[in-house]
Amino acid sequence: MTPRRILLLATAALLPHMAQAQQRGIRTASRTPLLIPGKTTLFQRVILRPGATLHAQPNAPQGRPVAGFSVAHVYARRDGWIEIGREADGTVDGWVREDRAIDWRHTMVGAFTNPAGRERTMFLRDVATLRGLLAAPDMTQQALALRAAAGQPGSPVLALEPETFIDIQRNFYLLPILEAETIQRRDGTQMRALEVISAPAELRQAPQQADPSRLRDFRGGIVFVIDSTVSMQPYIDRTREAIRRIIARIGDTAVRDNFRFGMVAYRADISARPQLEYVTRLVAAPDLSQPPASILPALESVRAATVSTEQFDEDAIAGLRMAIDQVDWAQFGGRYVVLITDAGALDATDPKSQTRLGIPEIKALAEARGVALFAIHLQTPEGRSNHAHARAQYTELTRYGAAGSLYFPVEGGSPQAFERVVNGLTNALFRQVADTVGRPVGGVEPARTPEAERMAQQVEIVATAMRLAYLGREGGTTAPDVVRSFTTDRDLRDPTVAALDVRVLLTRNQLSDLSQALTRILDAGLAGRTDPRSFFGQLRAAFAATARDPARLGNLARVGQALGEYLDGLPYQSQVMELTEQEWLAMGAAAQRELINGIEAKLRLYQEFAARPDLWVTLDGRPGGEAFFPVPLEALP
Repeated sequence: MTPRRILLLATAALLPHMAQAQQRGIRTASRTPLLIPGKTTLFQRVILRPGATLHAQPNAPQGRPVAGFSVAHVYARRDGWIEIGREADGTVDGWVREDRAIDWRHTMVGAFTNPAGRERTMFLRDVATLRGLLAAPDMTQQALALRAAAGQPGSPVLALEPETFIDIQRNFYLLPILEAETIQRRDGTQMRALEVISAPAELRQAPQQADPSRLRDFRGGIVFVIDSTVSMQPYIDRTREAIRRIIARIGDTAVRDNFRFGMVAYRADISARPQLEYVTRLVAAPDLSQPPASILPALESVRAATVSTEQFDEDAIAGLRMAIDQVDWAQFGGRYVVLITDAGALDATDPKSQTRLGIPEIKALAEARGVALFAIHLQTPEGRSNHAHARAQYTELTRYGAAGSLYFPVEGGSPQAFERVVNGLTNALFRQVADTVGRPVGGVEPARTPEAERMAQQVEIVATAMRLAYLGREGGTTAPDVVRSFTTDRDLRDPTVAALDVRVLLTRNQLSDLSQALTRILDAGLAGRTDPRSFFGQLRAAFAATARDPARLGNLARVGQALGEYLDGLPYQSQVMELTEQEWLAMGAAAQRELINGIEAKLRLYQEFAARPDLWVTLDGRPGGEAFFPVPLEALP
């Protein structure tokens, strides 16, 4: 029996008919939407159910259909009816029955993670079933039984997530979260129980199957980001040889049109040592308009520096950013960046860092582009004191869903050991692309050691994720209906793996407001370094000078009061939001400095988000400041 699968709402279906209603709307400049009870800046909003009709007055006999899943502001409530308007500018469109609308207090949405390596998410009929499942000692076995019974009469499972991955930053959809609570299992694992609005297909409708023929046009790009400082020449040479071998195997085979290499070289700050020549250099971008071998002359030009850098850590994040930003990843289904280095990365607080971004920030930018990051870390004897620091950085940098951390250390750092690792990784990535397009190429050596097998397994999960993302972009889905259901954000087979990312839809204006608020907090923190007791006083003065209601901030008790009400009540732990004056003073200088540094890194991440127009979604002609970006909870302050 075939279970129903969930189909997601695409951008084109979000607000298609509300614009027509708006043309007939009545604008009253003095009117504003109703505020959410207890809030001073947040307006009430609703999501309209399918079948909702728009009326000139409550109980008026004639009504116009309004598209399901339309989002509207609430201007009035009367006798079971609500007056709505698409914008908050005083334009009202009419009245709808209250039972045809669902209150949406927070603009929280769910975003599916790539389903490669985990079970498809289930959407359950009631919260009691979900709570019982999450608390059960045999949760995994119960989940298997529920999934097997999906689609049968009386099953608690309303729907399953799609088989293919839909990237919310490429094909925007709404999976609104109405409520969220954190449930802690006996083993200490925390899982969020979410009440969502989902859009399932009818039971009689067969699920849409991914069309394998679409994979014939799947293309893979690998960009090596290589440390080219003074010690790296043997590794540069072997990386170049690994690329040359794959290109030779491609030859004139059919897969030659589906695979390309690129390279970025990086060093460190050149202000004190101009002999280093560059911080980053785009050696070659993967270019499908040229034959695979066209990259080889450019690779020959890469040479290690002739002078040492000022410190052991190099500017790896600057190299990664160049690979993420300056490659046209849209032409590739498989998007792989491989970092090769014998040192750690300059962090966001280092004045010599070109980007002033940290590991979490560059990882977020890679995820926004759908790029998987790998790291080959040469643990040479010279860098012994740096190994633990670099390992921690690159383990976190390369975490990729169910594949785990794509971090591959080379103990001892010998060129021969490195050659085995870089060949193994390059072969595994190339083999996955060739197999994906159905054009396998002979002569690619299979994995023969436990380490190589582990690498191949991880690459297979990543490659599966890339295929599912590609098919999701190519296929698309529709949304015929709306139901409320209950789900969790974790994989029920392995709760350490995320199944849904909880995000907050922020407009450009809101992100700008948030950035300004964080700037004031940062300035107050820097001003208070000589006397930490002045921090909250500086904060109150800074916000009172610009706030619409300065009296509201006169008794500022925690930092979160100044950050915008759209962050209140969200289901995440925030070091900044809940910080009180007592806690600030008790933290000590080192912890205070770490918190201020974290705020500074968040600000730079928001600047990166704002500068990338491809990340923003503009719904139905809204002005640019009202474009949306689904900000991950982890990126909030």
